[in-house]
Amino acid sequence: MPPVLDGGEHIGVSRRPIRWWNPTALLAIVALVATVISVWRALKPDDPVNPADLAAVAIAASVAAAAVVTWAKRRTTAAGNPADVTRAAEVLADLVRRQWQDEARSRLLDDPEPIPVRWHLTANGAVMSTPRLISTATAFTFAGRSDDIAALASDFRALTRRRLVITGGAGMGKTTLAIQLLLQLLSTRATDQTGAGEGEIVPVPALLPVSGWDTGAHPRLQDWLTVRLAQDYPALAAPELGAGAAAALVSGGHILPVLDGLDEIPAPARAQVIAALNASLTTRDQLILTSRRAEFTTAIHEAGRPLTAAAVIVPQPLPPHAAADYLTACLPASPTQAWRQTLTALRSRTVPGLTQLAATPLGLWLIRTVYVTPGTDPAPLTGPLGADADALRTHLLDHVIPAVIAARPPSTDPADHFRPRHRLDPGATRRYLTYLAHAFPPATTRDITWWHIARTTPHIRSTVGIATGIAFGIAFGIVGIAAGTTFGIWYGTAPPTASVIAPRIALGLALGLALGITFGLTSGLVRARAWVNEKPGYADPRLRGRTSLLFRSIKGALKFGLTIRLTIGFMSGLTLALVASTLNVDLDTGVSFDPDGVDFVIFEFGFGFGLLFSLGTTLASGLITWAEQPTLASTSTPRSSWRADRALTLLRVVAAGLACGLVFGPLFGLDIGTEIRIGLSTGRWDWEELTGGLTIWLALGATLGLGAGSVIGKHHAWLVCTIAVAWLALQHRLPWRIMDFLDDVHRLGLLRAVGPVYQFRHAALHDHLAATDTSDELRSS
Repeated sequence: MPPVLDGGEHIGVSRRPIRWWNPTALLAIVALVATVISVWRALKPDDPVNPADLAAVAIAASVAAAAVVTWAKRRTTAAGNPADVTRAAEVLADLVRRQWQDEARSRLLDDPEPIPVRWHLTANGAVMSTPRLISTATAFTFAGRSDDIAALASDFRALTRRRLVITGGAGMGKTTLAIQLLLQLLSTRATDQTGAGEGEIVPVPALLPVSGWDTGAHPRLQDWLTVRLAQDYPALAAPELGAGAAAALVSGGHILPVLDGLDEIPAPARAQVIAALNASLTTRDQLILTSRRAEFTTAIHEAGRPLTAAAVIVPQPLPPHAAADYLTACLPASPTQAWRQTLTALRSRTVPGLTQLAATPLGLWLIRTVYVTPGTDPAPLTGPLGADADALRTHLLDHVIPAVIAARPPSTDPADHFRPRHRLDPGATRRYLTYLAHAFPPATTRDITWWHIARTTPHIRSTVGIATGIAFGIAFGIVGIAAGTTFGIWYGTAPPTASVIAPRIALGLALGLALGITFGLTSGLVRARAWVNEKPGYADPRLRGRTSLLFRSIKGALKFGLTIRLTIGFMSGLTLALVASTLNVDLDTGVSFDPDGVDFVIFEFGFGFGLLFSLGTTLASGLITWAEQPTLASTSTPRSSWRADRALTLLRVVAAGLACGLVFGPLFGLDIGTEIRIGLSTGRWDWEELTGGLTIWLALGATLGLGAGSVIGKHHAWLVCTIAVAWLALQHRLPWRIMDFLDDVHRLGLLRAVGPVYQFRHAALHDHLAATDTSDELRSS
């Protein structure tokens, strides 16, 4: 008997599914061709035929053929080997481990040691389920310290359904504890699997911000997890894992969602999330959730019931001696006299503001960042500011940006993850971060999503329209100049003179600019509203290690498309010949298709168009299909998602340019251009004229393809972000190289990365900058 996966799925040697839709599609298209031919042959030369009716029939047949091809292709794409859930879980566990180990190093969670925050069960029984649902222990307790994460993880495993809510005040280390638990559970996952009972699943913990969950669009947690995992971990779509790996992991209970920041979403949505969790979670489903205590309590009250079977823990303020010990570990073995006095004051509680601030991990991070790391005199900590915790925290938040920039000069060493790659100006850095804090207001979201920067740009629709109009106008104008020059030299008088060439160049430039600006402006104005809401796509154009995959993708596209697309080519030629014959169009070649008078050249032109179009689109489809296939190491960080969408946009542009160039170049350059030259000149073939026509139409086709490739498709996040950032950079609100800047600020520790989005390292910094008035800064910049 073959082994069985959880949920009853059999693992064995599976037969390749019979893909009946490709032959069905081919037969359907052949039937359409036969129908058109039958109608044509039934017509008599002297029968009155309405050209519009005939064209409508031909167009309808072509549309039907395209629909059949699209249907068959989608069925082919959707069909695949069943997901290898076990391997997918291992791949995901490795990706999550590496992602959060890097982030933990960036946040200095273990440097020099974890901050020893104590955690215990909340005394507020109203926010927890009945104890028997949480634990079967007679005297259930959940207590531990952040610097002993193994013990806390053991308490988590002892929970009946392994559901935990981490609550606390601002800056108390809720997210830090969630990351520590995630890494600890991953480090012991192999051991846990060995000791697991029959049918027991050891899920992979994955940290995701709650702000990404729209319960209106995805009422079930599992549906949203599937979408979010596919977005954050593209490797789950790798062909080696089979089809639907993300969905299989979620539906099989192989994911432990670590949902961070319930308090960071609007108040009405918090109760909806609690209700959705209770409706989605089954007995086997595990969960870790973080939230500020007050916001969580309110959400539970509004939801009308607690989170089922979840233990709720709260932190204790750090005692002064623990805070002083942590700061001592950050200092040299022999600290300065000023630091000895500061530590003594902290231990003795003689400076109330300092004592209160140092009782939170946020306060210790601020003190360390502003005074310890750069080696600054700590006298202000015990001066007048030290008497007021709020004033001291504001002072530290004001100085944290210049402090980290001064303490970490830029470095180009790839191994140095904690220093920026570029030199940053403290004033400009604060101005840029302040704009982002205003653009992504704390009351709405904590996520800084680069593809939503366009939404923060005033008049983005007209900005995109003008920018695309200028870009396409320049591109089409250059083609117009080339065409005008070519026609002036090759199709003018001999020898060519400036009086002949100049007017044609001017005409080509004018036509090119007019066409390009019209096309770009129209596309931008019409599509910008949709573009600003699009999410980034995925593409990996690197050839290293992926050459064989490229050949297989193109081979697969050719195998699928050529037979059907040859048929489409034949239909195109036949359709054009029928319509031309009915309209009495004649290229005056003297070559007829049959006695009925259908011009063979017209059929040849239509067939060539269909064939070249099929070849171009097939190659383009194979190229894009190859690029969109991720590897088992593909992850989604803010920078990688930006690069991936840029690669997809550029690849789409290149593929469309290639397809259009293949169609317009040979078809018009070799055929129509040569025909015109024969009629206008000597009536003989001339390689110079042939080359000229081919060059003109190749350039025009490629330019049209570039324009089409930039506006078609579903993913334009990089394109719109680039336009928006350029506009904001002109106003000194953001830097020109936005992703380089965000990466550098992340390296400095002012931002944190959660999948493809950034967040401020601490919500307090976000709140502080969002409350800043930027009008004076912008006027002085």
